[in-house]
Amino acid sequence: DAIVRMPAFDDGRPQRYGNALSSSASIMRIVLLGAPGSGKGTQSQLLVKTYGVPQISTGDLLREAVAAGTELGRRAKAAMDAGKLVDDDTVLGMICARLGHADAAKGFILDGFPRNITQADALRKMLRDIGRPLEAVVLLNVDLGILFKRLTGRRICQDCGQVFNVFTSPPDTALHLDQYGHPPRLIQRPDDREEVIGKRLEVYDAQTKPLINYYSDSGLLRVVDADADMGTVFQSIQQAVNS
Repeated sequence: DAIVRMPAFDDGRPQRYGNALSSSASIMRIVLLGAPGSGKGTQSQLLVKTYGVPQISTGDLLREAVAAGTELGRRAKAAMDAGKLVDDDTVLGMICARLGHADAAKGFILDGFPRNITQADALRKMLRDIGRPLEAVVLLNVDLGILFKRLTGRRICQDCGQVFNVFTSPPDTALHLDQYGHPPRLIQRPDDREEVIGKRLEVYDAQTKPLINYYSDSGLLRVVDADADMGTVFQSIQQAVNS
């Protein structure tokens, strides 16, 4: 219940959409923050398509480096095989190497890193050293109670495979009866159970609040209301990074 009542982030300051990025948006170097269910993946792909810069996910980088058997990949694999977290230097090394690719010349969208203040400081120093500092940190802001409903309400139809939400987009029972001769048979994935989702949102909130304050204090934070349709949210992001 505590999760449902948690408010959306508001630091009490006016939103600063001013000078974080060049007005032409020819360069985009951002971190994208957003809780599970906030639409971060969808918005990342829209940004990639629109601005021609890569989305850099540390999870993807780790898997690719391990599969390729690079030096950093071997270090990461050794840590994971030992049941340890991959150290920040290794992750930063992978990010730095990825930024050397041609498709990152105009910028990047960082997803999944940093997760804490220590990583944020290390990232800032690394990007400063290579002359490619962050220009904005975009937070897709949604009330955690709304996210809880979005995630726990997800159901998959056993017949057609479509994904529905029992709170926001339930299936058309009459249409389903016409097509299949019986009401929708909906199942819930184990990962969408209330106790699992509640824990994920608690962890996200605990990890992200310090980062929100960190980037707000540095003047990089841009807060976007993500409790809207996909197109409206994307327009808000564009306004935030282009103004």
